[in-house]
Amino acid sequence: MAFWLCVIFCLFAFASSTPPDDPVKCESGNTICTVTNSYGAFPDRSICEAAKVEYPRTEAELVSVVAAATRAGQKMRVVTRYSHSIPKLVCTDGKDGILISTKFLNHVVRTDPKAETLTVESGVTLRELIEEAAKLELALPYAPYWWGLTVGGMMGTGAHGSSLWGKGSAVHDYLTEIRLVSPGSVSDGYVKVRVLSETMNPEEFNAATVSLGLLGVISQVTFKLEPMFKRSLTYVMKNDSDFGDQALTFGKQHEFADFLWLPSQGKVVYRIDDRVPTNASGDGVFSFFPFRSQVSVVVAFVRSLEESDELSGDANRKCARARRISSFLFGISFGVTNNGFIFTGYPAVGSQDRMMSSGSCLDSHQNGLITACPWDPRIKGEFVHQTTFSIPLTHVKDFISDVKALVKIEPKSLCVLELNNGILMRYVTSSPAFLGKEEKALEFDLTYYRSKDDPLTPRLYEDYIEEIEQMALLKYNALPHWGKNRNIAFDGVIKKYKNANLFLKVKERLDPSGLFSTEWTDQILGLKGNVTVVKQGCALEGLCICSEDSHCAPNKGYLCRPGKVYSAARVCTRVSA
Repeated sequence: MAFWLCVIFCLFAFASSTPPDDPVKCESGNTICTVTNSYGAFPDRSICEAAKVEYPRTEAELVSVVAAATRAGQKMRVVTRYSHSIPKLVCTDGKDGILISTKFLNHVVRTDPKAETLTVESGVTLRELIEEAAKLELALPYAPYWWGLTVGGMMGTGAHGSSLWGKGSAVHDYLTEIRLVSPGSVSDGYVKVRVLSETMNPEEFNAATVSLGLLGVISQVTFKLEPMFKRSLTYVMKNDSDFGDQALTFGKQHEFADFLWLPSQGKVVYRIDDRVPTNASGDGVFSFFPFRSQVSVVVAFVRSLEESDELSGDANRKCARARRISSFLFGISFGVTNNGFIFTGYPAVGSQDRMMSSGSCLDSHQNGLITACPWDPRIKGEFVHQTTFSIPLTHVKDFISDVKALVKIEPKSLCVLELNNGILMRYVTSSPAFLGKEEKALEFDLTYYRSKDDPLTPRLYEDYIEEIEQMALLKYNALPHWGKNRNIAFDGVIKKYKNANLFLKVKERLDPSGLFSTEWTDQILGLKGNVTVVKQGCALEGLCICSEDSHCAPNKGYLCRPGKVYSAARVCTRVSA
């Protein structure tokens, strides 16, 4: 009864919600600042500090900021409007660095309908980009499903949608030009504005398209768009018995294909999604239900249920609730409507600008946090880990088989994933970006419970998630998503990129003093130190892979043990007394 009460409240939640807080907080004006991400916590739960934050409104102001910091030898990092990256990409070293916010660099610079190009500043959100393109009757072919990302943020982390078609699903592969503001020499006035394109300076361009914010501040970018088109979407739920085979071919059959895998239930939701002629009947809208505003007290109640299940070790209640949630979401077509209001049946047909991305919980009306995005750190809401990696298509069937083998050992083990909409799987292709995807692959996105109050609190069946994580990264050589993941995903990651040395060469050329680099970015690039943190309980939050019991929670019965299917894994397993 409680669950369905929550559903009713959430379904009819306000159309708008309290907007997300600014990720930067300062004690005095724009000085003595801290910065966080949209969840309010980094993987290591550290507090990131900076001497001040700058909010340039024009490229000229941005140039002035970078020049002044370069002259002073100050470290710089870029922060976006909503700061959605989970790792510490936004953090400077120590307390003396400068944060450069792109919050007000959010303007359209130039449009060229005939050439089908659109130039915008880097702080423009995906939602704004989609809307501006639609005004020209143009469309971005592929994009992430969450529209709260900024153009610069998407480029910094290699954000993408799902497709094997065309140039693939990565946003950065549809750029034609980048304006980059980097440190300069004394003769340059301590700053340099570079105009990069694939034809004029391909090496710098392919480094800048996925840059991790290490080359400077992206000021403007130009997109090559396509004429507006429509899509026809149908969700189908099937048994996962032949899923390994289907995963290899489905993306070739449907342009915007993806999957939601419910492994504990033995089910998969197939997204059958293709282009149709613009004169096809339909005015559908994709408004993903979990991205809508939610009533804060209801979100808090749902979180309390999950905390209670974790405390009691009751996986049965967790699994029962997961089944109801997945059934409900499938029953409402995950929020897709045929006319912007109600769902009347498949297929749902709508124009690309209305079917590709959503995120209505960002709509800005202050209501005292009565409603909010469900992960807003100001309320008792979702607090999760995200483990996201892409596995080459040539290995996907074997990986799926290994995950199924884990489920066979304990069917309840992965219900925690299904409480968070299941495993989202999206297709990606190889990219010319030096730090982009290396080959055709499927990206697996796992979202799961994280204790908000105590990093030393183990999770129910956490050994199964840890084994999947290690299996993907170590056995199948998966690439982690740059904007998600726990620390261990980035251990030695740079060795997986064949063009890593080219990226490092460009980085050295554009920022020889490393003013946009930090200790953490040096670690993930293999330049200095290691991104893992070895200490008591470090494996519980993915700061390390356990090598001894103290890295788990021995006082709570969680000890370091080999994996059940991938025996080379070392995971925190609950051992009966």
